[in-house]
Amino acid sequence: MTCGTPDNGICAEDLVFGVDEAGRGPLAGPVVASAVALCKPRPGGLDDSKKLTAARRAKLDLAIRERCAWSVAVVDVEEIDRLNIFGATMLAMTLAVAQLAEALGAEPRNVLIDGNATPEGRRAEWCWPAKAIVGGDGIEPAISAASIVAKEWRDRMMLEAAQEHPEYGWERNKGYGTKDHMEALRIHGPTPLHRRSFAPVSQMVLL
Repeated sequence: MTCGTPDNGICAEDLVFGVDEAGRGPLAGPVVASAVALCKPRPGGLDDSKKLTAARRAKLDLAIRERCAWSVAVVDVEEIDRLNIFGATMLAMTLAVAQLAEALGAEPRNVLIDGNATPEGRRAEWCWPAKAIVGGDGIEPAISAASIVAKEWRDRMMLEAAQEHPEYGWERNKGYGTKDHMEALRIHGPTPLHRRSFAPVSQMVLL
């Protein structure tokens, strides 16, 4: 886990975290969650990371991590296969929030999470008020910021992984089950970074 807490005038008495994840759907690589407490003034142009150009997303990622308080939690493939991807996502979100709260020395008044589920009642360690917001990464700026940080962080991890496993095109597909990735999986078989609990990978293991 990694986090940053620049001196940005964040008000501990009215602390709200935005949380989002990246990497629930791919066949390979970790799931990454980010928690962000926005600075004032917040970076302009925040939006769902998927709606931003790569250049704009990278610029915003840097601005968020330089100016706002943020954390990143990475849950690896072994944990994904052990827990299932939903459970691993709930774990990643919990770790990200816990680390940011510890770094700031303050508990959030509320945690806004993209999607329709929160770790509340699903992870024993979760102890904060939480609200799930469907489409929250395009509605709530703090969630938008978390979506940007999580996606950029995971993309960098997959670019590094692509250097060790160049056959799978991870620098392009980031581990998702694209045609070229599936063909490489058929030819070369799975790597240690493939999620063996996911059907396309487990089917290749049985061939």
